[in-house]
Amino acid sequence: MEEIEFILDSTKEAMNGSVAHLEKSFLNIRAGKASPQMLGSVFVDYYGSQTPLSQIANINVPDARTITIQPYEKNMLQPIEKAIMVANLGFNPMNNGDIIIISVPPLTEERRRDLVKQAKHEAEEAKIGIRNHRKDANTDIKKLEKEGTSEDSCKVAEETVQKMTDAFIKKIEEHLVTKEAEIMKV
Repeated sequence: MEEIEFILDSTKEAMNGSVAHLEKSFLNIRAGKASPQMLGSVFVDYYGSQTPLSQIANINVPDARTITIQPYEKNMLQPIEKAIMVANLGFNPMNNGDIIIISVPPLTEERRRDLVKQAKHEAEEAKIGIRNHRKDANTDIKKLEKEGTSEDSCKVAEETVQKMTDAFIKKIEEHLVTKEAEIMKV
């Protein structure tokens, strides 16, 4: 019985991890308004090592269309600007000698559709992850059944895994609907 509880707990934890990964992926899909997470994939050459932008500069969003980047060291302005260009995020950073200013352009209808496709792809990847966790759990449960755990206990465990799977898939769908609405809102 303890083995089954362990399998159920670890499966639930793994499924939570898939949803958390999806939420993190959704943060990188921009929805029209500026946010510091848009620069999450930017790494700057900081004295020879690739360092996340957020560790060498203060990132602010003064309004819905602007991101400002204040480096902790003035000499990092050029490398940060270069890193943003290299990251190919579609931004054109402007350096005024103290800070870097990025104007976030409004999304075109076509770009919005592309972002929705990207969100759907991320959601589908998360669902595949959930289903893989279900498959792994069911395989472990079958193994326990062969080792002598009662058939009824295993049947109940499999039903529990299926209910968890359904609940997590539903949660992913809800996240996707919310993200789609956010992206398509003009």
